[in-house]
Amino acid sequence: MTLDPEDAKLVTLARGARARIGARSGASLRDELGRTYSAAEVHLPTLALSALQLAVAQAVASGAQSCECAVLVTGAEHADPAADPGISALEDFAGAGVPILVCAADGSVTARLATKDRD
Repeated sequence: MTLDPEDAKLVTLARGARARIGARSGASLRDELGRTYSAAEVHLPTLALSALQLAVAQAVASGAQSCECAVLVTGAEHADPAADPGISALEDFAGAGVPILVCAADGSVTARLATKDRD
């Protein structure tokens, strides 16, 4: 499957964030202005954030108002990507209909999800 060049860039950013620290998952997103944010999951004794939660937090802290697309890169051992708490954070931030590309460690797309409306 051929990705749009901007979406392929998000895959590269998420893979890079994951690889930099050897994390199980990495994520990236593109805001409404085309700015990108990438992150790896964080596990400390007093703080645990999924990669997507951290990417959303970076976007919000940078003044982003919405999100055009998000990418989640996981290893094969990762639990169900649809259960990632970052999806709820993305829904809170950007609302319904934001595409989320779920990718394997090699960057191949394994699933396409979308945020849902949060009532």
